[in-house]
Amino acid sequence: MIISSIDLKDGKVVQLKNGRDKVLERDNPLELISDFNRYGEVAVIDLDAALGNLGPKGTTANTEILKSLLRRGNVRVGGGIREVKRAKELISLGAEKVIVGSAAFNAHPADGSILNTAFLEELVAAIGRQRIIISVDAIDGIIAVKGWTETAGIPLIQGAQAAERYASELLFTCVEREGCMTGTNMDLVRQLREAVSCRLVVAGGVSSLAEIVELEELGCDVQLGMALYTGAVSLRDGFIGCLNWKKVDLIPVIAQSVAGEVLMLGYANKEALAKTFDTGKLTFWSRTRSQLWTKGETSGNFLEVVKLRADCDRDTVLATVIPHGPSCHTGSWTCFTAEGDEASTLERLYGIIAGRFANPTPGSYTATLNGERVREKLMEEAEELTEAEDHEEAVWECADLLYFMSVLMYQEKVTWKQVLDELDRRHKK
Repeated sequence: MIISSIDLKDGKVVQLKNGRDKVLERDNPLELISDFNRYGEVAVIDLDAALGNLGPKGTTANTEILKSLLRRGNVRVGGGIREVKRAKELISLGAEKVIVGSAAFNAHPADGSILNTAFLEELVAAIGRQRIIISVDAIDGIIAVKGWTETAGIPLIQGAQAAERYASELLFTCVEREGCMTGTNMDLVRQLREAVSCRLVVAGGVSSLAEIVELEELGCDVQLGMALYTGAVSLRDGFIGCLNWKKVDLIPVIAQSVAGEVLMLGYANKEALAKTFDTGKLTFWSRTRSQLWTKGETSGNFLEVVKLRADCDRDTVLATVIPHGPSCHTGSWTCFTAEGDEASTLERLYGIIAGRFANPTPGSYTATLNGERVREKLMEEAEELTEAEDHEEAVWECADLLYFMSVLMYQEKVTWKQVLDELDRRHKK
């Protein structure tokens, strides 16, 4: 599948040719990750950290932007991670995985000790092998280090075979083709794919959907930069193209809430998935009617898509959604229960509120709450809670407070999962 790349330098999103010459600059990283995360994982690379452009406290011009990006998607982080402490900090801030490069290798080893095993063993002990990606970037088949400014004297294949012991996946960038849009070195990729057994991500020069599909068939994921920013490849077409259509005609799509509750199962063809991405509403192919249908097109209870992820075999898709009302035609919150009056949860409260705004009914109080009014009510209910005189009154006021808080959260596009994830991150510190 495709991993979108956000490379940061001097507080901007950039693309570099051969790791040196800036050929593109944008200033909207937060908008980019909101879009990119719908299609797959996102790689955020702090180029200033990789190049050693650090302030007195070890920060860079990208530090605050990076923190914001980590809260907004499934992010892997790289660039200048040379200490275990830094890796742990990034995981606590929300990084799914960390990418280490220069720190993993001993440049020009006289004694044959290719890897910095002391560092890697400490890193594995601290965050686990499953959270580690080792970057095996190469110039003319030789491992490149220090922001691609030097080669380490280590052949790519030899370095990769040694490194996979300490990582869940390897990231290979063909440096001499990075940003050039000339296609990656497929012969070298094939050699690398045969040499290692772990997950392999390929970057550098990839410029077409056909090349992405070819790499997928080789068992490689693709990290895209220049091709994505120039419009040569769309994430929508890339996601759909990488699914295993040779195995099935229709892809099962499991819809789950952002809290992880399974809501329903449907089937999609390429056209249905394209419409899902284009509209932001989960769309299926009806096997009984032989036509597209968007969940909620008659009831109004549509499923707002947050992200889609393919499984390891690329023949099933998991759709994370915000439900705007019940998901089942019976009126039940989920198709996997016959109960119409399930106990309330914060996630279901959020979904009901979303449904009230999407499909306002006559007399709906929720639909009348604009941003100013809900803020007034929130402050009012908070004060009333602090003044509650007994247990029963406290329960009542807590319910009021959570309701108005959920309304404000929906209006600000903040989910309960995001709030709980943030609390988890604080707990880890």
